[in-house]
Amino acid sequence: MTPATIDVRGVRFADVTLDEAAQYLRDAVRSGVRRGAVFTPNSEIVQASIDDAALREILNSSLLSVPDGIGVVKAARILGTPLKGKVAGVELGRLVLAFAAEDGVPVCLLGGKPGVAEQAAERLCEELPGLRVCGTHDGYFRKEGPENEAVVRWVNECGAGILFVCFGAPAQERWIAANRDALPGVQLLLGLGGSLDIYAGTVQRAPKIFIRLGLEWLYRLLREPRRIGRMMQLPRFYFGTWRYKLFGR
Repeated sequence: MTPATIDVRGVRFADVTLDEAAQYLRDAVRSGVRRGAVFTPNSEIVQASIDDAALREILNSSLLSVPDGIGVVKAARILGTPLKGKVAGVELGRLVLAFAAEDGVPVCLLGGKPGVAEQAAERLCEELPGLRVCGTHDGYFRKEGPENEAVVRWVNECGAGILFVCFGAPAQERWIAANRDALPGVQLLLGLGGSLDIYAGTVQRAPKIFIRLGLEWLYRLLREPRRIGRMMQLPRFYFGTWRYKLFGR
């Protein structure tokens, strides 16, 4: 059954738990879905979509969008339409890989620096018996023109049923929207940001205490101070949501 959705500043999010999201995607694959996009926007991306109607349209074209950020969950609560909770993309991706291993669905990993996808595939295949990674490719290629066309051909030749697209947002969402019609054999395309780095072990997730307190963003900022410019979108989104609730704009 299609999950109920909740509108958060113009972006429609599925009102699901992590397990419900994974089960919905598994059922979709088993029922023969084709070219279903799965997005995991955080508050930074929702803010970007407020300023960019084309991006908002892309996010709302998904098979499933889940809130990968406590800011989106808080915004939904402010607006009086609470979501069940945060659904971390890296965790959802891991559950998708687990059912792909059990159901024999081939997976292709696209993104990251050279060598990261290969390292992720090696570790994942060790952790998930039966997982078939049919192809790996880094994200360092031109996203249009001959280079992009070659990557699209490669994905089709790999025979991927599930494609992880890990370029970072919103580049991955734009790529999925622009290229999914050229990937007729792919059932799911998941935009999962830096997940391949975590699966590969080259980047560590925040400690559990940060995750539990909704401070994963702070941990990333402490580790990568250069992200401060991007992080300034968070208070803009938060206070903008209050203004939207009070004044309708």
